Amino acid sequence: MGLWRSQERHRRIAAGRAGRREVALDEKLAFLSRPEAYGGSTRRVERIETHFSFVFLTGERVYKLKKPLRGNGFDFSRPDLRRKNAEEEARLNRALSPEVYLGVVPLTLEEGSRLALGGSGPAIDWLVEMVRLPPPRMLDRRLLEGNWRRGDIEVLADRLARFFLQARRLNIAPARHIARFRAEARASAQAFEDWGGPALAFAARVVVRRVEAFLERRGEILARRARERRPVDGHGDLRPEHIALGSTPQIIDRIEFRADLRALDPAEELSFLALECARHGGPQIGRVLFNRYRRRAKDRLPPALLGFYTVMAALIRARLAIRHLAGKTREDPRVWRERAAEYLALANKEARRVAFTGKRG
Repeated sequence: MGLWRSQERHRRIAAGRAGRREVALDEKLAFLSRPEAYGGSTRRVERIETHFSFVFLTGERVYKLKKPLRGNGFDFSRPDLRRKNAEEEARLNRALSPEVYLGVVPLTLEEGSRLALGGSGPAIDWLVEMVRLPPPRMLDRRLLEGNWRRGDIEVLADRLARFFLQARRLNIAPARHIARFRAEARASAQAFEDWGGPALAFAARVVVRRVEAFLERRGEILARRARERRPVDGHGDLRPEHIALGSTPQIIDRIEFRADLRALDPAEELSFLALECARHGGPQIGRVLFNRYRRRAKDRLPPALLGFYTVMAALIRARLAIRHLAGKTREDPRVWRERAAEYLALANKEARRVAFTGKRG
């Protein structure tokens, strides 16, 4: 279809505002859910709703439309802001998936007020265009089916190690690095006080006390990471469902809307991925990831550090799960409550395993 447009083309289209009618979100979604919006060869469109986006899957392509939201550190409320965000998403994700992120496509309003994808009329919205990755290559599916191979994980680990070594290193003050974890722990405790009920709130307090004890007695481990400038401008959401295995692994959905969420120690990112792989039946994967990164980055990775990052990953995931009870959800609330309880149990188990209250680093 030749849907890629240069930024100059985008701005020229966006400038054509005269006589434009207002198009409601529901009308956009209805249009983008129809096969004819994508050309003659498209027979079926699958629509998925995420927290921030609507995602449309055709046979060979994926199109992502941001919701008109505004929140803490992000603003997608206007079309020009959504265009800027879409361009940033495509740019950032090409670092790990250059063959997947094709660019940005305008949703246009043509003569007669009909909608078109990549038309010549004025743009009313913007979508990221991606190549659709084959579902059998996705790591979450491989884990579910139990057919992942160590060789694929080693190739993935090498790809991630190269990315982290080439990523921009960040100069974060040690006190600020430590303070982030204290704030995350306390925010998690508060979330369970608000929505978790007595049992889960108590479980969260136990984990948070262990985290705060670690920060008090062994915080030097984290301070040293900051002094060595280990944190980088990373991925920010490294999960099995964002990874396609193969000779050239593709890693998608790097966070684009808040740079601070990407400001992470590579060991923290790998701990999060290892946790999720273990949850889905691949407990051995973490060792492969850490060993390959350790050798290539010449990074010692103290066991207590990896244990702490694993606890924090589980605690934050627990918080995100329980926060679903704060608003309307189409799923059974018990699903999120059970998931939060599972993550809290994992966090507590790991905290006990690595002896959080010890004094040595």
